Amino acid sequence: MYNSKIIGLGKYLPNNVVTNDDLSKLMDTNDEWIQERTGIKERRWIKAGTNDTSAIMGAKAARIAIERSGLTKDAIDFIVFATLSPDYYFPGCGVQIQDLLEMPTIGALDVRNQCSGFIYAISVADQFIKTGMYKNILVIGSEYHSNGLDKTTRGRGVSVIFGDGAGACVLSREEDNTKGILSTHLHSEGKYADKLMVASPSIAHWVPEILASEEEDTSYFPYMDGTFVFKHAVVRFSEVIMEGLIKNGLQKEAIDLLIPHQANLRIAQFIQKKFALRDDQVFNNIMKYGNTTAASVIIALTEAWEEDKIKEGDHVVLAAFGSGFTWASAIIKW
Repeated sequence: MYNSKIIGLGKYLPNNVVTNDDLSKLMDTNDEWIQERTGIKERRWIKAGTNDTSAIMGAKAARIAIERSGLTKDAIDFIVFATLSPDYYFPGCGVQIQDLLEMPTIGALDVRNQCSGFIYAISVADQFIKTGMYKNILVIGSEYHSNGLDKTTRGRGVSVIFGDGAGACVLSREEDNTKGILSTHLHSEGKYADKLMVASPSIAHWVPEILASEEEDTSYFPYMDGTFVFKHAVVRFSEVIMEGLIKNGLQKEAIDLLIPHQANLRIAQFIQKKFALRDDQVFNNIMKYGNTTAASVIIALTEAWEEDKIKEGDHVVLAAFGSGFTWASAIIKW
């Protein structure tokens, strides 16, 4: 059985920077309020009139990842695309990537696991490679949040958090089982699905209800019980990180770099303290980009690599928690 190894990384962020002060012109909020609660200073939102979408941003990140991998697009055997904000209700963005990159008629799979979506996606890709079914898989996380947010005071508790962006990686077959993705760990608890969700469109609110609606319909805006989510996140983050370490016979001291999902800087700081990690052992970029959901972990991983914070032989831990509830971790030997 093979391992899978990341051989190429890429990211794409829209050029349009939206600061906390910019948001204060749209809603009753301010820089101090946002930073104190989330750690976010700015985020990227796709500017009206540009052609970026989840698929297009994903394609831009993917081209960089493929180029850095040393492969050509024709060497890619399969596509896994993670997003909660696809261009269409259906089909998913994976098939758009196949078209945008002018790839052969390879398979494409979409993953809808929100904040933990990228880790779920690399876990799926890892299994395909482990079994020998595929050799090189393109994995993408991309989100276009800004066109679906309530940018009024009513929605400020959610809207100040989210940003747009994409990241991608190429996973390839690794015959040395001591390197690459050592293990992934996936969990869910659906009884809390209504604590962080977008209610529409749904089976209970589809075309007839949409056509009949005469009033403003807020069911299309994200809803989050922030305190409830925070309390569960810090517990599940810790559990799933420890699960990965124990599986591989590692102590917490073996962590060279932890890359948590960029949901809230306070969550990352809590986990850092719990695991007694130094500042240089945890990578955060939520200050610049906000929460980019399925793109969050792969953007951060790419940026950490670009900044030479990862070296050969390092144990890199990825962890995420989010809507569903779902949570996940991956233990990687670089």
